[in-house]
Amino acid sequence: MLSYASGPSSLPLLGETIGENLRRTAERYGDSEALVVPHQAYRATYRQLWEQVSLAARGLIARGVRRGDRVGIWSPNRFEWVVVQYATARIGAILVNINPAYRTSELEYALGQSGTSFLILARAFRQADYVGMLSEVKGACPELREALVLEDGWGALLREGSGVSDETLADVESMLQFDDPINIQYTSGTTGFPKGATLSHHNILNNGFFVGETVQYTSEDRVCVPVPFYHCFGMVLGNLACTSHGACIVVPGEAFDPAAVLRVTEEERCTSLYGVPTMFIAELEHAGFDDYDLSRLRTGIMAGSPCPVEVMKKVQSRMNMREVTICYGMTETSPVSTQSALDDPLEKRVGTVGRVHPHVEVKVVDPESDVIVSCGASGELCTRGYSVMLGYWNNEAATAGAIDGAHWMHTGDLATMDDDGYVNIVGRIKDMIIRGGENIYPREIEEFLYAHPDVSDVQVIGVPSVRYGEEVMAWVKAREGATPTVDTLEAFCRGRIATNKIPRYWKFVDAFPMTVTGKVQKYLMRQASVEELGLQAAASVTTA
Repeated sequence: MLSYASGPSSLPLLGETIGENLRRTAERYGDSEALVVPHQAYRATYRQLWEQVSLAARGLIARGVRRGDRVGIWSPNRFEWVVVQYATARIGAILVNINPAYRTSELEYALGQSGTSFLILARAFRQADYVGMLSEVKGACPELREALVLEDGWGALLREGSGVSDETLADVESMLQFDDPINIQYTSGTTGFPKGATLSHHNILNNGFFVGETVQYTSEDRVCVPVPFYHCFGMVLGNLACTSHGACIVVPGEAFDPAAVLRVTEEERCTSLYGVPTMFIAELEHAGFDDYDLSRLRTGIMAGSPCPVEVMKKVQSRMNMREVTICYGMTETSPVSTQSALDDPLEKRVGTVGRVHPHVEVKVVDPESDVIVSCGASGELCTRGYSVMLGYWNNEAATAGAIDGAHWMHTGDLATMDDDGYVNIVGRIKDMIIRGGENIYPREIEEFLYAHPDVSDVQVIGVPSVRYGEEVMAWVKAREGATPTVDTLEAFCRGRIATNKIPRYWKFVDAFPMTVTGKVQKYLMRQASVEELGLQAAASVTTA
């Protein structure tokens, strides 16, 4: 039996735009709560959310934003992020998600590569001065014509929207097609530069809808979303899964805080909770965990990185999430390709990433020959269907390297499939690091560190971590006569690359383990590092 499966479904794909879908939900569930953001004292019913999205869409039209224009958003989780997501979709603008952790070099690249012409940003987040950073790179982004700071200009945008008629907005919407590009999400690049996965209405609306179907959302569900909106987990599995079912999006904070998640889950009577494994670990380990009433929880989604089996069991028992599911996917596939079902046997729900999603195909192939392997054998997981991205923005070569002639997306992940179609992720062909649900590509960090005058060569690897799944480690070869230190290299990184990309561990070496043909053997580096750092316990954690 071969490792191939297609996802049957009695429900057809949604053949509509995101705006059309939100309109139908607002008409059906107008008085139900749609979006609750306690840290901003914000609440909106579906009717109110629809009205605010309409105003914001008309405001963007008033500012000269047109179909196909790239509109960047650089902000932590706030209600305005959600409104902008739907407002840009309704006018056919392409939303460019900018990671709140980005620093100047990453911001400059994302704005320039996407050709962003209109940027919506928070004034600051944590210790990061967004306005100051933007002023540093604006000159290198000639297509950026306007930036709107949320704290200063949001009200004005909505006021300007009142001067644009509903008929004008309706005319714009009537020209949109559900296959239009609507979103660009940057994924770290193996060549040192991020790639902009370009997604359509059809991609992300349907993926969110079928995720919601799998966990059986209704208008009675209230979904706590502590994962970031800039990532598919937040804006697709969170926002679109909710709005396609009339469920309520509950935002516990600008960024993840376990106490806030537990408190808001109790106070808002949430029935579903999301997170990467590290988030659930932090919640379970919180000193006041037993003081919170989580009795209304029934389901949720764990995704983003491999989940330790024992953590999954604790989430089901101690957090009352007996119907929790695991999702597997990648940004380029909108994102979910497989998901466990509510009625799957316990061992499958805690030990695999489920089965193929509706209207999607998956196969496991030999990485060298691309031939489908037998069930039980490991190989590269590939996926095909409506969910596969349109391509990487302005990067035909990278697109061709990821999507083959038969339209299969090659994930780079090693997997097995059993006779019943359940998939287990067993490793990665690529050397991508997944730290706390964030994808980090070593080459990007290596390229950055090469610019340090004391660095001759550098190799970056992932080493196991109980809390984050993996941590970043850099092996550094110094230039002759130079003596770089951990302090000087960390100082070089701070403020210039995202904090989660700064290596947690450093090792100074004279050479790297190499093959006879001159290729660096990163698996040997990882093995040696596990021993030297005493990470054997973390390396032995069993995951799905």
